[in-house]
Amino acid sequence: MNALVPLPVLLPLCATGLSLTFGTRMQRFQRFISVAVLTAVLALSIILMIAADRQGPLSVHLGDFAPPLGITLVADRLSGLMLTVSSAVTLCVLIYSLGQGMTDRDKETPLAVFHPAYLILVAGVSCTFLAGDLVNLFVSFEIMLVASFVLLTLGGTGPRMRAGSTYVIISLFSSMVFLIAIAMTYAALGTVNFAQLAERLPGLPLGVQTLIQAMLITVFAIKAAVFPVAAWLPDSYPTAPAPVTAVFAGLLTKVGVYCMMRTETLLFPGNRIGDLLMAVALASMLIGILGAVAQTDLKRLLSFTLISHIGFMVFGIGLATREAYGGAIVYVVHHITVQTTLFLVAGLIERRGGTTELTRLGGLAKAAPILALLFFVPAMNLAGIPPLSGFIGKLGLMRAGVADGSAWAWILVAGSVVTSLLTLYVTAKVWNLAFWRAAPPGQAEAGTVLESGDDTDDDTDEGPDGVPGTGDEGIEPVHRPAGQAVAATLHGRAVITTSRLPRPMMAATAATIALALSFTVFAGPLTAFTDRSAVELVERTPYIEEVLGK
Repeated sequence: MNALVPLPVLLPLCATGLSLTFGTRMQRFQRFISVAVLTAVLALSIILMIAADRQGPLSVHLGDFAPPLGITLVADRLSGLMLTVSSAVTLCVLIYSLGQGMTDRDKETPLAVFHPAYLILVAGVSCTFLAGDLVNLFVSFEIMLVASFVLLTLGGTGPRMRAGSTYVIISLFSSMVFLIAIAMTYAALGTVNFAQLAERLPGLPLGVQTLIQAMLITVFAIKAAVFPVAAWLPDSYPTAPAPVTAVFAGLLTKVGVYCMMRTETLLFPGNRIGDLLMAVALASMLIGILGAVAQTDLKRLLSFTLISHIGFMVFGIGLATREAYGGAIVYVVHHITVQTTLFLVAGLIERRGGTTELTRLGGLAKAAPILALLFFVPAMNLAGIPPLSGFIGKLGLMRAGVADGSAWAWILVAGSVVTSLLTLYVTAKVWNLAFWRAAPPGQAEAGTVLESGDDTDDDTDEGPDGVPGTGDEGIEPVHRPAGQAVAATLHGRAVITTSRLPRPMMAATAATIALALSFTVFAGPLTAFTDRSAVELVERTPYIEEVLGK
């Protein structure tokens, strides 16, 4: 069974070579490769999760080189669960993107680039969850960075290049800090293997331990978009195509949260910086959700809710109890699916209504009732309405806070309630503006092109639609027959609004909703599994013994 551990990383990398080989010459085969490989990765992830639950952690030393020389990959309950949920979500998003690309039928759509970059991203995410040492974790981050920049800048439009540049600069800064932390760790202890570090770190002076811990937490906080290092996210994600934004919002921030969980339990037990983490969690919750309240663009609004709800997960890490970790794990897997779904729905709204600006939308509940349902269910889940999984995760975290009984814990419990109520207000605001009220005058009808082919906002002159910087300056609106596939496409240019949304995109969105609802239907087995994962995290011994062969 241990031999299966590297496959979630190796399969996407091998498929990337095949995808690049066939390129645009055999697009159907390229799509088949991507779907088949991600389906296989999902199946492998489920097998590894079940095996880790029944047998304990699984590990493999690549090349049969033992630590500290070799690369170690480890699958325990937490990494198995994260692999399974991330594989399911990436498969759904891939199907969504295929539906979008096939519907647009544009030869300029860079699907030949999209598929390899997407597969590399999946490999990087999988490698992060399985990494058993700091160097391999760093390499995983860099793999994700390269793929992320390609996906963020698909089409090469001005807004996407600027957003991609911001993302890369922030990521390179965190990479430099990460490298310094790795160098310090190796210089002090002669290893970067997690299991060996868990045994050797207590021998270091407390000041050195705290410095290494602070540097690693800073790196992972940037990846997770935790306040105050989250300002880059609302400006980077909304400009990307809907499927790219969805997988970034759903998965990449949770990679940072996972790394915080792993290092705080395995390398730095004792919760020395718990109060600091809870203060940061509270600031993320409140500042993020207040930022969402102030937004009128759906994508930016969702980006701020993402920052806010990362605070719930950091809350659990700051408490550092078994109950808190169990609740945080539930909330992580819940939020991966729900946040991904909401960004997919935002893409559908953009395709149906021609914009994600809420002041220019309305009447969608009557015009597109299925789309309204696809938004309503995950929106209520995000707000934590019982008995949905968002409520289960928040309840677990708040119960852990009450059980802890410290002043910070009670403050975080109160902050969680306020954040949940404001999240409900934000989702109700979106519902009222985009779905419930009557369509505002001038709302785009099916068959209308609202943006130019350049999709640029470099100038501030108002175009025919009266909105500065929309890329239509000096261009007359174009009207074409309804029923064709305005939204930002994979290649960054405009297509035509449509009254009938593409079935693959709708089906993929419905699948992510079904996945999130399954966490409610199977809440008992899920919470039992996360409790066992939390016990394994806190105990540390099973992980260390498996890796070191004790």
